[in-house]
Formats: sequence, C-alpha cells, structure tokens
Amino acid sequence: MTRIGAYLRLMRPANIVTAIADIMMGYAASGALLSLAIWESGTFSVSEFSPLFWLILSTIGLYGGGVVFNDVFDADLDRVERPERPIPSGRATVGGASLLGGVLLAGGIVAAWQVSLLSALLALAVAVCALVYDWKGKHHPVLGPINMGSCRGGNLLLGMSAVPAAVEQFWYLALIPIVYIAAITMVSRGEVHGGNIQALKGAVLLYALVILAIISLALLPQFNVLYSIPFLLLFGYLIFPPLFKAMPTKEPRLVIKAVKAGVLALIVMNASLAAGFAGWEYGLLVLLLLPVSVYIARSFAVT
Repeated sequence: MTRIGAYLRLMRPANIVTAIADIMMGYAASGALLSLAIWESGTFSVSEFSPLFWLILSTIGLYGGGVVFNDVFDADLDRVERPERPIPSGRATVGGASLLGGVLLAGGIVAAWQVSLLSALLALAVAVCALVYDWKGKHHPVLGPINMGSCRGGNLLLGMSAVPAAVEQFWYLALIPIVYIAAITMVSRGEVHGGNIQALKGAVLLYALVILAIISLALLPQFNVLYSIPFLLLFGYLIFPPLFKAMPTKEPRLVIKAVKAGVLALIVMNASLAAGFAGWEYGLLVLLLLPVSVYIARSFAVT
C-alpha cells in the first residue's frame, strides 16, 4: 500500500458513501425536492441542487475526519490488536493523520456553512460528537453506542437542513439511525475477541425496532410506506442473516462480517426512508450508492 493509499484507508471510503446516503435521505425528508423547478417545468439546473452538493461535501469531510481521528486515538491499542492498520504499520503517522483529520472536519463545517448557519452548527455538532466518541465515548458500554449513533442522527439532520424548517418538524427521524448505529456499535465490540451473545441478541431487537419505526412513519401524510416496503425487505435480508450466523459461534470473523453488513445496509435503510418521502425513483437513486460502497469495500476496510 502506498502512503497516499494508507491515508485513504484511514478515511474508510466505503463508509463515507453510506454517510452520503444519510444526506440524500435527509434531503428527501426536508421536502426540498418538491420545491425544485425540475418537477414543475421539466427543466434541470445544477444550481438548484447546490445545497445538496454542499451538504454531501460536508459529510465527506465530517465522516472522513471522524474515522481518521478514531485511528489516531487508537494508535497504541492498534499496535497490539490491529498491527496491519496504517498507523501501527508505519505507513501513516499520528501527526499526518491528525492533520488530515483536522482539515477534513474543518472543511466539512465550512462546506455546510455554504448552505446555512443551521447547517454549519449541525456540522459542528457532528464533528464534536465524533471527536468525543473517538476520545472517550467508545469505551463506555452504554453511552458509547448512543454517542456513535448521535453522529449519524446529526448527519441525517444535516441533510434535512437544506430546508431549515424541516429540522424542527422532523427532528425525531434522527432517532432511527441513532438506534440502528447503536446496535452496530454493540456488535462491533466483538470484532477482535469474539462477540457477546447478549449484544448480538440486543442488536436483533434493535434492528427489528428500526424496521417497525420506519413502517410507523405511514402515519405521516408526507410518507408513502408502500414505496418503502421493497427496500425494507432488502434491508432485512442484508442485516439479519449475518447476525444470526455469528450468534452460535461468536467468532470474530463472523462478527466482522455482521458489522460490515450492518454498515453497508445503512444505504438500504436510507433508501427505504427516501422512497417513502420522495418516491421509489429517488429511493432507487439512493440505493445505487450500495454497489458503489460494496465495490470500494473490496479495496478499503469497512471496520
């Protein structure tokens, strides 16, 4: 691996694609698509999508910076448990990674500022949550998963901030990724030494809760659950089998596969929500990020 490749690996490119799906889903929930002239006149203008583009750039910086600092704070531990990672292997340095992470986080906040002050404040909140998790949060058995989930919830709200009023109206949608990411974080703690059966069972319950929560959005006049159902079926197919397979053995190898499946399935979860708010066509557009993420995951680690 080249030095540039090592720093790219620190950013977890495949995971960044899942963060873009968060933004696209939040953008759909904001109702921004309904106000675009393209739907009214059939014309297309790139400038109409500028808030979405800026917010995507923002999440690339925020997520990339957050996971880079994860390896910075874990450098000593990784020398024992993950010596193949870029920093302990010597292909990247703590100083270089810290500089990269700082630039990415700052860039994410600046990009969000191009949309609105609210977007910038949300980006700042996501950056702080990420740093707190990397520093101390990950070591707390209860608050750690919630802390990690809050980063994703904040990212969804960031996408929604394209229409600031939507954040106040639909803020509770952030609870869905918070619960889902909390479940993945619980499972991921068994990547090195093997899974905890209680954590794996708890993840099954939380996954089911997420699916029920999405279906319950049918109560909203803005959400068409019929468009969401096909995506939810695919979502369940992707997340449950790897988890059930890891339960009997609790082998680290199978736990890693369950975590990887959960992370990549974030795109499908977002697609199900996006379809409900903006139609199956837009949901399919979000879903197309999945093969992109899977392809990148062949070259770069997800966990």
